[in-house]
Amino acid sequence: MTDPIDLFYWPTPNGWKISIALEEMGLPYTLHLVDIGAGDQFKPEFLRIAPNNRMPAIIDPEGPDGAPVSLFESGAILQYLARKTGKFYGETERDRIEVEQWLMWQMGGLGPMAGQAHHFLKYAPAMDPPNDLPYAKDRYRNETGRLYGVLDKRLADRDFVAGNFFSIADMAIWPWASLWEGQQQDIAKFPHMEAWLARCAARPGIEAGRAVAAEKRSNLETDKKAQDLLFKQKA
Repeated sequence: MTDPIDLFYWPTPNGWKISIALEEMGLPYTLHLVDIGAGDQFKPEFLRIAPNNRMPAIIDPEGPDGAPVSLFESGAILQYLARKTGKFYGETERDRIEVEQWLMWQMGGLGPMAGQAHHFLKYAPAMDPPNDLPYAKDRYRNETGRLYGVLDKRLADRDFVAGNFFSIADMAIWPWASLWEGQQQDIAKFPHMEAWLARCAARPGIEAGRAVAAEKRSNLETDKKAQDLLFKQKA
């Protein structure tokens, strides 16, 4: 019997990537909540696993050569789990090239830009004192929209981002893209993306992964303590 993977998690888009992957891959896991609004990500025991004080992270007791291994960074975790299971990475080297470039597109582009859109459109104006910055709001709203235009064009002739197979690239992109409303996007401009969002949402693994600890998800627009921890950190 496979020993469960330890998942260090909070219900955010980056956290959902890994809960979705574990559900899709049928891997058993033990959930460890890292309450980022309470500062759990700064605890020494978590920093030993994730030195960048960001979740998600995992410990696989059955890592390479049977020895335990810990990983941080959601993209690296997705690649590791796909290699471990032989699932959702495509069948050929050309498939894997497509998966990896769209995974990197999410990690280096959509995730950071959509994250900044959330920050400047929703959270910064609600801070004390308010930081309502029109340039920043326009900048990140527009760049997120540009990236969704890229995604929409990509999906015009295929069911999933890497081709006609569901992959870890979809698992990485969907959590952020599913929050398009908070990024102030007009989904009608992206019909292929909208259809893909629904196609992915219908998968039991995505539904189950998205639901993990959903009741813990707080509203950062009103949680002033969490704002201080997350947005006013000193180096």
